[in-house]
Amino acid sequence: MRLGSKWNRRSFLGSLGVIAGSVLAPRKLFASKSATGSSGFGKSGNPYEELGVTTVINCQGTMTMLGGSVIRPELEAVMAQAGRHFVRMPELEVAAGKRIAEMLKLPEGYTALVTSGAAAAMQSGLAGILTGDNEAFIRQIPDLTGMKSEVIIQKSHRNPFDHQLRTTGVKLIDVETRDDLRQAISPRTAMMHFSNFANSQGQIKVDEWVKLAKEYKVPCMNDAAADTPPVSHLWDYANMGYDLVTFSGGKAIRGPQCAGMLIGRKDLVAYALLNNSPHEDTIGRSQKVGKEEIVGMVKALELYLNEGHEALTKEWQDRLESISRQITKVPGVTTSFFVPEIANHVPHMRIIFDPAKISVTPKEVSQLLKDSKPSIVMSVGEEQPGLGMNSFMLQPGEDKIVANQLVRILREHSTGT
Repeated sequence: MRLGSKWNRRSFLGSLGVIAGSVLAPRKLFASKSATGSSGFGKSGNPYEELGVTTVINCQGTMTMLGGSVIRPELEAVMAQAGRHFVRMPELEVAAGKRIAEMLKLPEGYTALVTSGAAAAMQSGLAGILTGDNEAFIRQIPDLTGMKSEVIIQKSHRNPFDHQLRTTGVKLIDVETRDDLRQAISPRTAMMHFSNFANSQGQIKVDEWVKLAKEYKVPCMNDAAADTPPVSHLWDYANMGYDLVTFSGGKAIRGPQCAGMLIGRKDLVAYALLNNSPHEDTIGRSQKVGKEEIVGMVKALELYLNEGHEALTKEWQDRLESISRQITKVPGVTTSFFVPEIANHVPHMRIIFDPAKISVTPKEVSQLLKDSKPSIVMSVGEEQPGLGMNSFMLQPGEDKIVANQLVRILREHSTGT
């Protein structure tokens, strides 16, 4: 459909009507040549090597820069099935959102929209709040003439991801205190935005923010992109009353890397879809999510909800302890364990070495690991000293490779004192 000449009132309302119906693997991931059944590109079983791109052992977690996560075989199968058919995309989005809402047992009046990542969910969600189902507004955004134009956000919650909000044309109004917030509310206020991973940094916490939004009758969004596990976060914020909540699909949920979810009120989710692909002349037209990714997101969520989360947490901790036992045999090396309060809420390990006994810096060790074969990606402490890592994206057997490489590098730079 095309907004303008081809997106006439009938096609617009037809799409709206569809929506309103609901409202209103191991390291040897790349198998042998015979297993792929391919000829030409991909016949080796590792298309990355064929392109000259280095695959890495991921000790950092579900980072978009590293490709998110590794999808399950069941997901590959259902996405392949989806690729063999044609469907009406708005109808598919609504049906998928309904299934997701049922699986998550969302509050009455809530649904979901599969988007091209959490960033797209932020943009489309805000666009929907700004435009509603007004066809002219949808076409003119980011020109906000006739619309509300401000979004309130805590100063400590400003981050690179709020670029997605700014693309709609809104002005972000920074606040720090409750009084600041009350003074900032005006007839121009379209939304109140909360960056979930910054909860500990702002004066107004996640539960109070939504209460204040309700008090002033302002829609509020919570960007919780990487904030599973725990799995309960998928419904916690909707149950708190947030009108919209965003999640990444390609992180711990292990859905398609290019997928995400917008969870929220059915009317606002419907408006978000009207501002998104497949509709043309919309701000979200470039953020296409395919039929395969939509179906894959539903399957990934089903698999994630049925995982043994406690057993997995123990497995991740056991991997770290196994690495720790090996590297702490090197004089001057110590380790400690922690779980971040939010975002990548899984077991982590910090690796500290005494500079009097190890003549190399954490940054240099990180580079040596990156340059090793196989290449290993590990974080260098920013606010904390040493190296930091988690194991929940490691494939079976990779913990042994990581331990061996660390031991080799640290022993090579041991002062022997």
